[in-house]
Amino acid sequence: MGRGMLSKSKFLEALDLIAALFPDAHGELNWDTPFHLLVAVSLSAQTTDVGVNKATPALFARYPEPEDLAQADLTEVESYIKTIGLYKTKAKHIVAASQMLVARYGGEVPQDKGELVKLPGVGVKTANVVAAEAFGVPGIAVDTHVDRVTKRLGLVAWNKTVGDVEAKLMRTIPKNRWIKAHHQLIFFGRYHCTAKKPKCADCPVFDICQWDGKYEAV
Repeated sequence: MGRGMLSKSKFLEALDLIAALFPDAHGELNWDTPFHLLVAVSLSAQTTDVGVNKATPALFARYPEPEDLAQADLTEVESYIKTIGLYKTKAKHIVAASQMLVARYGGEVPQDKGELVKLPGVGVKTANVVAAEAFGVPGIAVDTHVDRVTKRLGLVAWNKTVGDVEAKLMRTIPKNRWIKAHHQLIFFGRYHCTAKKPKCADCPVFDICQWDGKYEAV
């Protein structure tokens, strides 16, 4: 557990150090249209961006538009993404989401998060990522990395929900930094403050971090 809760100023100090470590942090899913981003993010749940990026080129070439995927044979869609975890469920979701995009939104991905979460398989995290990346709508998507980093640093308690973490980060980080900070926290969790064997001995926020486990990881 942790030794105490981090103040807003201390967290922002830590965030500045993380930003200096990963100044070019960015979304690592490959996409070229908002529709392809929506599909890629939907496929990325509980799997790696690398794995998704291996599968999507052929998928996008076969189904370039929502209208194409909306009419697709489910078994054929599964064949394109079978290397991805939960591929059967994800195939159903992206086909159903495409059908809704065509029927309700004229084949266009909505920019509004409230509309995005109405699509099958699209939760708050996916909606935040799509809105931010495709349309520049400020948001902080809390994935496993952001959740872990935020709790280890001590901004929120370990028993807080993903929704709690998102709300706290949005209250703490200036809105004009949300999108960039989101990517920097992900990079920090993915490549430095990892779930196993975090690089605590070479961490710029070691002295700020409230996680007791950092002493065992050195």
